[in-house]
Amino acid sequence: MSTAHHYLGIDLGTSEIKALLMGVNGEVLAVAHAPLECMQPQPGWSEQSPASWWQALVLVCKQLQLEAPEHFAKVWAIGLSGHMHGATLLDSDNAVLRPCILWNDGRSAAQCTKLAQLCPDLQRITGNLAMPGFTAPKIMWVAEHEPGIFQRIAKVLLPKDYLRFLLTDKFVSEMSDAAGTLWVDVEKRAWSATVLTATGLDCSHMPALIEGSGVSGFLTAGAAAQLGLKVGIALAGGAGDNAASAIGIGAVSPGDSFLSLGTSGVLFSVTDKHRPNTANAVHAFCHALPQSWHQMAVMLSAASCLRWVTQLTGFASEADLMDSVALLTQEERAHAPIFLPYLSGERTPHNNPDATGVFVGLRFGHAASHVAYAVVEGVSFGLLDGLNALRSAGSHIEQTQLVGGGSKSEFWAQLLADVLEVDIHIGKDSNVGAALGAARLAQLCIEGTAPATLAKICTKPAIERAFRPRAEQQAILSKRYAQFGAAYGAMQPIFYAAAH
Repeated sequence: MSTAHHYLGIDLGTSEIKALLMGVNGEVLAVAHAPLECMQPQPGWSEQSPASWWQALVLVCKQLQLEAPEHFAKVWAIGLSGHMHGATLLDSDNAVLRPCILWNDGRSAAQCTKLAQLCPDLQRITGNLAMPGFTAPKIMWVAEHEPGIFQRIAKVLLPKDYLRFLLTDKFVSEMSDAAGTLWVDVEKRAWSATVLTATGLDCSHMPALIEGSGVSGFLTAGAAAQLGLKVGIALAGGAGDNAASAIGIGAVSPGDSFLSLGTSGVLFSVTDKHRPNTANAVHAFCHALPQSWHQMAVMLSAASCLRWVTQLTGFASEADLMDSVALLTQEERAHAPIFLPYLSGERTPHNNPDATGVFVGLRFGHAASHVAYAVVEGVSFGLLDGLNALRSAGSHIEQTQLVGGGSKSEFWAQLLADVLEVDIHIGKDSNVGAALGAARLAQLCIEGTAPATLAKICTKPAIERAFRPRAEQQAILSKRYAQFGAAYGAMQPIFYAAAH
């Protein structure tokens, strides 16, 4: 194959779209970003305009064309990644019926209960609990509260798959993202007619399913003209954002893992087969490669908590806030408030959309830096809850790669190593994992997934920084983690009463 061939990875995130140009040998040639905005029509709701995704995609492609015109002209295939669970509803004319209901929307808790009643085999079929974040309960909410829209639904697409439709004129999804809808028999890697029927839909409402490394379609003339690309470029199936991040950092074999500090927080562990554990609200999904699966512990608010507290305390930037936190002494950190980081509710291990953010032990003597530390520590404790849930589900994680925006902070990386008691590694290009994974899937759709090819393309990044647990931190952190758990237990009935 000619070394002139390059690959384009597109990652549709919650707060931005990212496009990455990758060379045939895996080198990152250029990266472009464009911001996206979320809407919150009511507390606990989260929506986004699908039209904004296309506008942002056009923008990042123009940026790449300006920054790296020679490389951009050699794009040979495209891979897609995107935030999972979103409900993009199209009518029979392929028009969008309403704003997309996003993964962090908590309005459909009642529909989760109803779905579990209508489909007693739900957990066995899907390997997951019904949670408000998943797509299926969202559709049930639409059926109940917006029946006119529900009756007009012709297709339900995940966010990245709506972009795929605009790019190829094809309705296609792939296993890793589709598994997060709650309509897939995860072990069989196929739509479940049983679960679809329980939500008032059938397979005709769903896109075709392929593997993430398969070819899903080809770039149309209209899309190519708008993006400045060649007509007929192949599009890989791609992946949900977490599975794409795993491909991007080489987590493709059983036992490989990563920790993502993005808007949400994710601990991802590759498994050799479908290993569900619904008792601890662990997600068990298909991986983006054939006959491969993974487990995830997911917390809904991670780096987004850092953005929130930065704005709340008036720091100029998140970096400035973390600098102030790093100056705190161990004694000051030991007496900081305890923070429950459930600003959007929570998934693993609580599965509680009613949970909220809470400070415990706040006093006049606390400054903004103490509050900020409490937030960073609270997110870290939430991730420890997730790690413990994964361990109970059979995962063994002694070291993990840190990716996402939160990986920029060495202080947070060290705190995570101390809290989780695992080695934390940060590799080269750790904050472009999903876009890089999408580009790698684009290359795999051209070159195939033979073991030697997979090993060549899905390499692990060189470790740039490593953080080991510090034994001297364990006593105080263990004490504060116990207080963190007790605070959630005490607040749980209050969360319910406030929401109902």
